[in-house]
Amino acid sequence: MAGEGDAASQPVASDVEGALFVAGKFGNTLSKVDLATGEQVVSVDSCANPHELATSPDDSHVALACYGGTSIDIFKTADLSKVASVDLGENARPHGIVWHANGDLYATAEGRQSIFWIRDPLGAAETFEYGSGQRGTHMLAVAPDGTHAWTTDLGSRTVTLIDLKTRRAPQSVEVGEEPEGIWLSQDGETLWVSARGSNAAFMLDPQSLEVRQRIETGAFPLRITLRPQGDYAVTSDLADGGLTVIDTATGKVVRSIAVSSPSEAAARTQVTILFSPDGERIYVAETRNDTIAEVDFDTGEVLRRLPGTGGGDGIAIIE
Repeated sequence: MAGEGDAASQPVASDVEGALFVAGKFGNTLSKVDLATGEQVVSVDSCANPHELATSPDDSHVALACYGGTSIDIFKTADLSKVASVDLGENARPHGIVWHANGDLYATAEGRQSIFWIRDPLGAAETFEYGSGQRGTHMLAVAPDGTHAWTTDLGSRTVTLIDLKTRRAPQSVEVGEEPEGIWLSQDGETLWVSARGSNAAFMLDPQSLEVRQRIETGAFPLRITLRPQGDYAVTSDLADGGLTVIDTATGKVVRSIAVSSPSEAAARTQVTILFSPDGERIYVAETRNDTIAEVDFDTGEVLRRLPGTGGGDGIAIIE
């Protein structure tokens, strides 16, 4: 188990293969970490205050949401060379981002209270904008068939459903205090939302936005994600440095995982969480500590802390 210090300065080898990509929002960087060695292999200047990122379906590219600017910038995963930039217009402040299995990109534009659909991002890069009508349009989920998108709107305390095909008026409902995390189940049947101001997660009907269940979590659940197997939802609880594990079938909390501790939480500032493709590990961005904690999901053990250069926030994995 990693010690209390910054274990990222002493890389630990693992039998895990692949690469971890890290958006450094304080250093304005994009970095790549080799998961087998635990070492950062390359870091490049990216754009202003990058937050979230997403990899292409074929794992050849990574797209970065430039929250301090107006663009989605695209890099090769092999060497992090920049190959494209898609400008979303004045005051866009893109944040949430999804690179869909259909090959298209979707991103929130918080400053424009909208989302963008970017068709053929590595080619013609046609952009289509959809207004949410809500303040703080922040995180994003997209339906498996690409027909709908959902956003969390921090400033309006809402979740919004946007029809990407018919352009019908968006539908918004209030969900807790400061809803931020969002994740759609793989079957598209349940929308999961974490409301950081409520210390709670919510299960919603994706089409009606009716709240099916409220689940109490740890303190300040900034993000929520589902295990690839679909059996558990997990929240990233910034204020206590832990993870809350929820059984998706019952909506019951089954355990908590201590990634750090309440006394360390402010210094580490735990934000984004991401499962490995096999669901055996969960990666936790400790933004102000410049580390990414690698946690064994079954045991809850922190296996090591990887480099999170420049205030690592958004993370993605290719294997």
